[in-house]
Amino acid sequence: MKNFIFQNPTKLVFGKGQIAKLAQLIPADARLMITFGGGSVRKNGVYDQVKKALEGRVYTEFWGIEPNPTVETLSKAITQGKAEGVNFILAVGGGSVLDGTKLIAAGILYEGDAWDIVKRSTAERSIPYASVMTLPATGSEMNSGAVISRAETHEKYAFYTRYPEFSVLDPETTFSLPPEQIAAGLADVYVHVMEQYLTTTGQSRVMDRWAEGLLLTVLEIAPLIRKNQHDYDVMADFMLSATLALNDFIRMGVTQDWATHMIGHELTALHGITHGASLAIVLPGTMSVLREQKHGKLLQYASRVFGLNTGGEDERIEEAIKRTEEFFRSLGLATRLSEAGIGEETIEEIVERFNARGARLGEAGNVTGDVVREILKSRK
Repeated sequence: MKNFIFQNPTKLVFGKGQIAKLAQLIPADARLMITFGGGSVRKNGVYDQVKKALEGRVYTEFWGIEPNPTVETLSKAITQGKAEGVNFILAVGGGSVLDGTKLIAAGILYEGDAWDIVKRSTAERSIPYASVMTLPATGSEMNSGAVISRAETHEKYAFYTRYPEFSVLDPETTFSLPPEQIAAGLADVYVHVMEQYLTTTGQSRVMDRWAEGLLLTVLEIAPLIRKNQHDYDVMADFMLSATLALNDFIRMGVTQDWATHMIGHELTALHGITHGASLAIVLPGTMSVLREQKHGKLLQYASRVFGLNTGGEDERIEEAIKRTEEFFRSLGLATRLSEAGIGEETIEEIVERFNARGARLGEAGNVTGDVVREILKSRK
């Protein structure tokens, strides 16, 4: 196990009715902004719960943070926040709303273009922010990362800032989510775990078993969610799995990959594909192209997650990759570029972008533009 320093300061407030505690959680003297997406929280009752919890408080609202939030939209919120002296932000919605809020919180204290913060990848200063999470997927509610797009140039990058002060997670808020959002969220959670797990063997028994437990949980609950999306305990497992998949708990002292995510970001930037859906296309290709490098961990994955313990090693690995793709397809997601209407031109555009950055991705730093081409061509 490698050396590491771990700290996660976010308070997790989990369960039924916890939105009512907002007044206790947000400082009484906060000059508050509440950020929202397109309006689903008005339909599912979350907006009314937030308003009731903050009755008597003065706050400003910003609506319209889109999926794959753009710096163009967020810059408007930053201007509003500066004008109104905002010093605390509450994000209400899914991971995109929270990701966007992270940039707003940093941008309020920054004098230049907010895109500078994203390109620099780190925010030096930020006002405090928190969240009411309604869509399990990104884990943004308990980590310091965010991914922001720039519509003008079709770019999408991650940056890092302070952690949320707290995050409220009530599984009942997930009951009305559209099935396609749940499917993409499940894929996102699964691939988050795989990016931290599917590297090399023998680094940490603790991290491996924790990651495998999350993978098995997602595989188990996915069909249960399809049967009954109003099962509180199942949706609680979904929501908590999303948080634990990317709150730094399963990456302590181990190498990580993230090549699949970086490729997926480009598919989203160029074609607007939902983030989780892009990962379902790319991950089987990453597993297949890098199977020799990941040979030992793929065998462990095949055995511990899918119970594949007989037959030749290559046969077991091939079957594990096949079952991973079948899982994504069982969610109703595309697993091939052609199914998303993406052809050779996009592949070469992505390769050109990676080459221009001198990218060397993956746990071994060997996923160059040429390897990215091979991964994407395997998904045609």
